[in-house]
Amino acid sequence: MEVVRVQDIASLSKDTIPAEFIRSETEQPGITTVHGKHLEVPIIDFSNPDEQNVLKQIMNASGDWGMFQIVNHEIPSQVIKKLQQVGQQFFELSQEEKEVYAKPPGSQSVEGYGTKLQKEVDGKKGWVDHLFHRIWPSSTVNHRFWPKNPPSYREANEEYVKYLHRVVNKLFKSLSLGLGLEGHELKEAAGGDDLVYLLKINYYPPCPRPDLALGVAAHTDMSTITILVPNDVQGLQAFRDGHWYDVKYVPNALVIHIGDQIEILSNGKYKSVLHRTTVNKDETRISWPVFLEPPSDHVVGPHPKLVNEENPPKYKTKKYSEYVYCKLNKIPQ
Repeated sequence: MEVVRVQDIASLSKDTIPAEFIRSETEQPGITTVHGKHLEVPIIDFSNPDEQNVLKQIMNASGDWGMFQIVNHEIPSQVIKKLQQVGQQFFELSQEEKEVYAKPPGSQSVEGYGTKLQKEVDGKKGWVDHLFHRIWPSSTVNHRFWPKNPPSYREANEEYVKYLHRVVNKLFKSLSLGLGLEGHELKEAAGGDDLVYLLKINYYPPCPRPDLALGVAAHTDMSTITILVPNDVQGLQAFRDGHWYDVKYVPNALVIHIGDQIEILSNGKYKSVLHRTTVNKDETRISWPVFLEPPSDHVVGPHPKLVNEENPPKYKTKKYSEYVYCKLNKIPQ
């Protein structure tokens, strides 16, 4: 059976969209967004020589917001630009060329080109196509899902991941120290050097009724941390004080989401951020999140040093693969 991609639907949609993309009134961004106000998510200067100050900012943002944006992160702008160029070029290929990288039917992995990701609530679909593949560690990388066209795709992704390591290590060290742990302990508890870097490219084509549809419905990320590069088309929203707000786009910033596994490891001190994506009437939005995931057999629970009689564990300890299965199939954890 041929799968219909959102990119195809978008090219045929003029004034209306198919019913399965129309959200209920409790979700429609036209009704549920606080218009005319951007959420001033914390912006953290990674180059600030006052390390204690940076640490404190990361701690506060992770506990209060569950998200922040980092600037001066030392990933060269041309490296990010190249990552964006090759990703966009892939989605501009013919449908036939893209389908070569489609997620195989029945695959237990998310890797590959696709449209549907998880169990759809009330049969509602997101206005998005995607490409998933691992970019680190090299032992887990399957190049079958890395586009051969454009030819520089692999080089651009490998260059990006080379610079990403430093950001990842600094984030984990800061989050660890912020919990009163040794600098290395949180990353170790999350999988250490076996931590998987899973890249996703989200492709949100123009949508004639952006007031009715969502790119990705409200969710928290399953990962430990998500490091996201957006293009300059507005679309990221966060839930704050009972309302949905646009998150202000900051040029050259990396958007950081605290994911479920960090909330669990911190025993609730850090918060996983509830967010969603809106779409645009005239422009294509693309984003490049990298999900930092524990290996599938790695067991995650509240860090032993953070629980005691006064502060009992608030979350179950389980294998990451079990957590993912429950989350994707909407089974209570």
